[in-house]
Amino acid sequence: MTGEYTVSVEIPSIDDYCRLRRDSGLTPRSPLAAAAGLPNTVVGVLARRGDHVVGMGRVIGDGLCYQVVDIAVDPDHQGRGLGKAIVSRLMQELKQLAPAEAYVSLIADGDARHLYAQYGFEPTAPASMGMAQWIGR
Repeated sequence: MTGEYTVSVEIPSIDDYCRLRRDSGLTPRSPLAAAAGLPNTVVGVLARRGDHVVGMGRVIGDGLCYQVVDIAVDPDHQGRGLGKAIVSRLMQELKQLAPAEAYVSLIADGDARHLYAQYGFEPTAPASMGMAQWIGR
């Protein structure tokens, strides 16, 4: 990551959250859904270039189990180490907050598994398999 970017611990605004999910290729979320979910963030990290938010990541959880979600970087700013900086900062903050026995999981799309492996995440298969369901789709 170059010096033109900053990384800070904070929760994204609804507008930045919706924009980054859409622009980075994640499933779009409505402002209403974002407004319901964002306050439940345990740790949020934003990457900025100047005043413009160009990347984000969040951790959600309940004190025993946590999930890394919403890792997104604006396509115009990808390939500059921002994803690594976001995940690194998220994990640094989470390790200070979470109890030693906390379980941290995530869903790695495609080659993102290589990024997450750098931070100690391992595939759970074949012992277990991630499963999901969309409500209202």
